[in-house]
Amino acid sequence: MSENKSNLTIFQPMKYKFIYFLISLAVVLPGVFSLIRYGFKVSVDFTGGSVISFYSSSLTSDSLKQALNRQHLELKQVTHSNSRWQITTNPMTQSQLEQFLTELKSLDQNLKIEEFYTVGATLGRELIRKTIYGVLLAASLILLYIAFRFRNLKFGVSAILAMLHDTLVLLGSFSLLGHFFNIEIDSLFVTAVLTILSFSVHDTIVVYDRIRELKKHHPYLRFEDVVNRAVVETMGRSINNSMTIIFMLLAMYLLGGQTIHNFILALLIGTISGTYSSTFTAAPILVVWNNWQERRHRKTYES
Repeated sequence: MSENKSNLTIFQPMKYKFIYFLISLAVVLPGVFSLIRYGFKVSVDFTGGSVISFYSSSLTSDSLKQALNRQHLELKQVTHSNSRWQITTNPMTQSQLEQFLTELKSLDQNLKIEEFYTVGATLGRELIRKTIYGVLLAASLILLYIAFRFRNLKFGVSAILAMLHDTLVLLGSFSLLGHFFNIEIDSLFVTAVLTILSFSVHDTIVVYDRIRELKKHHPYLRFEDVVNRAVVETMGRSINNSMTIIFMLLAMYLLGGQTIHNFILALLIGTISGTYSSTFTAAPILVVWNNWQERRHRKTYES
């Protein structure tokens, strides 16, 4: 028994739990401020509009704008990399599209159309609504599953709070990136958010499962000591697992196409945040909650 207790004195990460909370606040608060002040820079997936991708080596920005103006189209966004162009406008009719493409081909006979699609404003609002429903449904199911799995509601609530931390980090980061670097969120961003929620909870469950096992085998230990030991024993596995994901995502970000850059960036931010929160947010919340319950029970008993 004494040997087990002495091993725990080597490193006690929960001793610094309030420092972890301060670090989280330092990261989350600027993002929350940006969300309230600036919101998101949203793509055509949410606002509605038309997107055209094409290849042209001789077209200029001025000639492109003139062609759009003649069709009474508003240029919302344009990206140009080498000879590849992608423009976003207000929704086009079929006749506007045909006349616009005719003008472009008169300026560059070698112009090649890669992609064209239109998203209506109604579909954009529908996507926003389904995104909110999806996040709420996922959070509710995760809460119920963890509470049932560990036979204790505080495990489920603590995991949801850690998941909320990761969500705010990701949303806040993209709000700041949208304001300062014009990075938009699109339907792939929604996919990234839901993916990161599952990753964050997966790591948290590993820590919680180790806590449950240690409580069963070492009932004489204080709860905080059990959490310390569980965190120490799972930290290496969590970091190693996350680093393999981060290396893969970095390779995809550096070598992948422009269309998936924001999606990969969202996964990168979420993976780093999820790795941190599983150990330094979910576990400390559990310790603080348990300590509060113990103090409350002690006062009730003394009175």
